[in-house]
Amino acid sequence: MIKVLVVDDDFMVAKVHSGYVTRTPGFEVVGVAHTGADALRAARQLRPDLVLLDIYLPDMDGLTVLQELRSSQGDTDVIVISAANDVDTVRRAMRGGVLHYLIKPFSYSALFDQLRHFATLHEKLDRLAVAGQADVDQVFGARPRGASTLPKGLTDQTAELVSRVLRQHAEGLSASECAQLTELSRVSARRYLEHFTESGKAEVTLRYGGTGRPERRYRWI
Repeated sequence: MIKVLVVDDDFMVAKVHSGYVTRTPGFEVVGVAHTGADALRAARQLRPDLVLLDIYLPDMDGLTVLQELRSSQGDTDVIVISAANDVDTVRRAMRGGVLHYLIKPFSYSALFDQLRHFATLHEKLDRLAVAGQADVDQVFGARPRGASTLPKGLTDQTAELVSRVLRQHAEGLSASECAQLTELSRVSARRYLEHFTESGKAEVTLRYGGTGRPERRYRWI
């Protein structure tokens, strides 16, 4: 299991983000901190693999926490989760070595994408003794052209989420039901479902009932 420390000054937000992490297979929340000092103390004691770090903390800003983590916890990775959206903060976080920067509010699927990406890289690097260029490109986010067969605007991680939910419901799902289960918008969920249908991975049937247009229901083949 990948150990995660959640750092946020808002108790309710920390609870929501902890729930997101717990819902993601392969991840567990080992601690929650609401101040910078508590975050550094918990990081020393719990040795998490990943810290979800807020910028706005009551005693010190998250960038200071990041700097301290980098000097004392070199084996801990960080994803910033914050309402801070000014370019200077984003740039400083990037220079501090964060893996990603999520601006609040965000959906479960947005965090799921980043957690699954982290898990994939974590597993890959653990297996490698020597990294080739393709491995390095994947770690640093570079992708060769043609690496993904998804239409523009769709991501591999979210496609994995939608396909997993669809496979779990053999009776099929509507776009609205899929959106509710994945916390995507209905429009986004339908784009992924239509892609799976067009690529032959899913089939669509029409359910008639009452007035109005028939409901499209998707089933994984």
